[in-house]
Amino acid sequence: MLLRLNAVTKRFGGIVALDRVDFELRAGEIHALLGENGAGKSTLIKILGGIHRPDAGEILHNDQRIEIHDVAAADRLGIRLIHQELSLAPNLSVAENVFLGREPQRCGLLDRRRMFREAEQLRDELGLPEIGDVRMRVSELSVARQQLVEIARALSVKARVLVLDEPTASLSEAETERLFVILRQLRAQGVGIIYISHRLEEIQRLADRITVLRDGHSVGTQTAAELSQTELIRWMVGRELREHYPRPPWMPGAVALTVRHLRNAQVNDVSFELRYGEVLGFAGLVGAGRTELAQTLFGILPADGEILVDGRAVTIRQPSDALDAGIVLVPEDRKRKGLVMTDSLGFNLALPWTRAGHVNPSRRAEIVNRAVRDFSIKATGPEQPVVSLSGGNQQKVVVAKWMERQPKILILDEPTRGVDVGAREEMFGIIRRAVEQGMAVLLISSDLPEVMNLSHRLALYRDGRIVHETPSQAITAEEVMAELTRN
Repeated sequence: MLLRLNAVTKRFGGIVALDRVDFELRAGEIHALLGENGAGKSTLIKILGGIHRPDAGEILHNDQRIEIHDVAAADRLGIRLIHQELSLAPNLSVAENVFLGREPQRCGLLDRRRMFREAEQLRDELGLPEIGDVRMRVSELSVARQQLVEIARALSVKARVLVLDEPTASLSEAETERLFVILRQLRAQGVGIIYISHRLEEIQRLADRITVLRDGHSVGTQTAAELSQTELIRWMVGRELREHYPRPPWMPGAVALTVRHLRNAQVNDVSFELRYGEVLGFAGLVGAGRTELAQTLFGILPADGEILVDGRAVTIRQPSDALDAGIVLVPEDRKRKGLVMTDSLGFNLALPWTRAGHVNPSRRAEIVNRAVRDFSIKATGPEQPVVSLSGGNQQKVVVAKWMERQPKILILDEPTRGVDVGAREEMFGIIRRAVEQGMAVLLISSDLPEVMNLSHRLALYRDGRIVHETPSQAITAEEVMAELTRN
């Protein structure tokens, strides 16, 4: 056995994060670790990575008891973690990030030419051309490309145990498939892989075995082929869930948003209409420019062309213009662009109503109480730091913050990125309620089944433009991918 945890327990104050958890990893297997946010997955992998130390239990490596005191000890054992939250240095280049701490040298000096050459070789060997120019600063890359750099950095060393936490959260279908090929190659080479994801379809395609945690306890371990998706969900949440992708009822009304010949450096002459009471999904590969389109509609990026709301032309030069027009955007990166992570739940929910740093206390209490009730936000109170909430609850805070404005047009960019299966179901319910209330919803998602099954109409987006528009039920996933990958 490559790695074994016996009765591992970890407490944080009076909270038991892990309670006598058993877990094992064989050489040459992909072992999925599943559970809702707060189930204990992150704590367990941080123990393996030397970030936390267990309060009780033991860890065995190749049947020898070991102590993982810090990250350096984990590295020496060949244990490499790819965290869900990116840990790159944004002001450094791709190559500098890949070789950070082990830069190639010549005569005691950094050999930049060799570093760039080896980074390009690694990029090509891994089959990750989407990373692009290895001399480019990481800050200039999209979230998806930064994720690929994280993966390349972890795979640039000969890891014996590779832990991936939500590695495909920002990847397209094609990039996800390429990652799967790489992971299967590593498995064939004897690497043990711990794989965490909320996407049950990819777990069942990729994993050899599955272990489920719930509330800090191990629910069980089973061969992946012997567990159905329904059983997995029951293990994870302890209850039955409704249809996995419940498409909202189609209730098309008047045209809410009209876009004509919108263009800038990232948007290439885009035109479309979006009606009240419907969901228009944008499907595209990472780098296609869907996020840039959303940012343009919200006034973050300048553009030429026409935007009409309710048939009336509006000028959107900044986000405040979009808000005045009834357009809100839930961004793909909630922690950097959707929330003030250093402040409280109440501060974030009331932020759109704050003027000169102040908001009426009774108004703030009203906003917080309504948001917590209507969006089932789990928190100890309005002063709880938003950073301490689960990913799903953080996402609900971002949505609730904007929904308080009763928008006409709701733009959702990767709304279920990095949230667990229960929170995904709740997010689907939020979309459904928005449609039932008559809002117009523009949905961007890298999860192809999600965007296809939640949308009424589908816009296929490539190279900054819409290449095809169709009712979602009139096209197959295979046809979508064929169109998106066409040269």
